[in-house]
Amino acid sequence: MTGPSPAAAPAPLLARVRQYFADFRVLGDTGREYWGMQLVNLLDSAIYFGQLNIASVFLSEDVGLSDAEAGYSLALFTGATAICLFFSGAVTDALGVRRATHVAMAGQALTRLGVAVVGLSPWLPYRGVLATALLLLMAPFMAMVQTFLQTANKRYTTGRSRSAGFSLWYLVQNIGAAAGGFLIDLIRQGLGWSNSHVFTVGALVALLCSAATVALVRTEAQRGGEAEGAAEAPAAEAAPRGSPWAIGVAVLKESAFWRLIVLILLIMGAKAVFAYNYLLMPKYWLRTIGEDAAIGSLQAINPILIVIGIVLFIPFASRWRVFSMLVWGAMISGVSLLALALPWGWLASDLATAHLRMSVLAMVLLSVGEVVWSPKLYEYTAAIAPPGQEGTYLGISSVPWFAAKTLVSVVSGHLLVRFCPEGIGPRLAAGEVPYWDGPAAMWLWLGLYALAGCCGALLMRRWLTRGMVEKPAEGAPAA
Repeated sequence: MTGPSPAAAPAPLLARVRQYFADFRVLGDTGREYWGMQLVNLLDSAIYFGQLNIASVFLSEDVGLSDAEAGYSLALFTGATAICLFFSGAVTDALGVRRATHVAMAGQALTRLGVAVVGLSPWLPYRGVLATALLLLMAPFMAMVQTFLQTANKRYTTGRSRSAGFSLWYLVQNIGAAAGGFLIDLIRQGLGWSNSHVFTVGALVALLCSAATVALVRTEAQRGGEAEGAAEAPAAEAAPRGSPWAIGVAVLKESAFWRLIVLILLIMGAKAVFAYNYLLMPKYWLRTIGEDAAIGSLQAINPILIVIGIVLFIPFASRWRVFSMLVWGAMISGVSLLALALPWGWLASDLATAHLRMSVLAMVLLSVGEVVWSPKLYEYTAAIAPPGQEGTYLGISSVPWFAAKTLVSVVSGHLLVRFCPEGIGPRLAAGEVPYWDGPAAMWLWLGLYALAGCCGALLMRRWLTRGMVEKPAEGAPAA
């Protein structure tokens, strides 16, 4: 009996990689509006992730809040963002992409500048209150960015180019996130400036985003193409916008939307790992690795690996069902926390090296999981949205995630006080802290919580996938 030669075996894989890059050619359907919004995506992502990853450290080091107080401040901020997401999508649909972008960027420029001034003015009274108030004012504009970018992804792509358009959006977002991490280290270590200047740079970048929109985004029309037929663009453009309230009520009546919400709630523990990255990780690194820890570069590991992973993995992603990719990928993200739960003495003889190695391993696992499931979640959400309701669907479906971030923010300061307080590093190195009282125990409990939700999603698979079309690629395993 004869079989394929060894040299022939890799051919299908190589063909898939080639096809992945060839698929981006369809972005020629998009026009300058799509590319203009990707420029906004790149610039805003760098600042968004930069200020998010430095926020807890900024509130303590620059404003003077305790761990618990900083957690409360960020809880108010993320809670306000969650509430605003109930309305920001509908507001985006009512205003249109261009006007929504200008409103969001103007608001962010003013509030970011205000936060920077508070951080740089030690003589100001009630600085903690002022910083928290400005973050609250920033929330509706940040929520609007979430929805107008994803609405633009659908509005300015065609049926033929949409999948490639979302993939490129995700790549650009992660390139921006990596830049945001390096910006933190440049400001903190390279220039020796205050953390406040992350927000100063952010104010300038918001103005650049608005200028890019003026120059490159000229139409609100749905992009048409051969695969969609000549009628799609006029139909999408003619779809009635209605009031934000009416659009939101219509979406809440759809059963498919609520299945999506339940799925998101179940995988929330794994999704919350991304909140731990900016709420817990920076102070955890400074207290276990040392004050010279390159927290921005450590944060940049994730988006860099996402960019690489998407290129390597997405060509083969069609071999598995969407639901399987979501849940198993979320599980891998949850497992990443268990890498931080290892006794540090297993990895090195000194505390800083051990925690650095654990952190790198955790970021690698987190990135693998994210590559598997995050892009498909966004793409599926946008795909099920009726014409004219893209922003509303994307906005409201993000509410559970922002609500979870609010809860995590509330408890984050208390988790740090309980498991990773200031000055714990020397005590860990001396062996004076029992395992269940140290940071490893914190990561263990959080990891188990994440995995429990994913197991629940697997048990509810039949109901959660009701009405979904899950057809793997021809000849691929059903997974």
